[in-house]
Amino acid sequence: MPYQPPPPDHPQTTTILILGICGLVLCQVLGPFAWWMGNKALREIDASNGQVGGRDTVKVGRILGIIGTIILGLFILFVVVSIVFVVIAGASIYSTSG
Repeated sequence: MPYQPPPPDHPQTTTILILGICGLVLCQVLGPFAWWMGNKALREIDASNGQVGGRDTVKVGRILGIIGTIILGLFILFVVVSIVFVVIAGASIYSTSG
């Protein structure tokens, strides 16, 4: 069997990886985009029947996007709980001082 070069990577492989890394380290808002684009690219890679590569890199970017999205969700939950706590504490102080 003659040597065959590996198939070319999916055109968005590097973009997904960079979004995943940035979504984990810098700005978690990018995490859902890496997750969504990764899912789409994986479907396209699977549909290509081996004509398009880069599956492992896309999977890494997608997983980093999932982790970034979870961190974003926890941060939003923390902010909401903090706001509720401040509102309740403020209402309690206001009602006892009057």
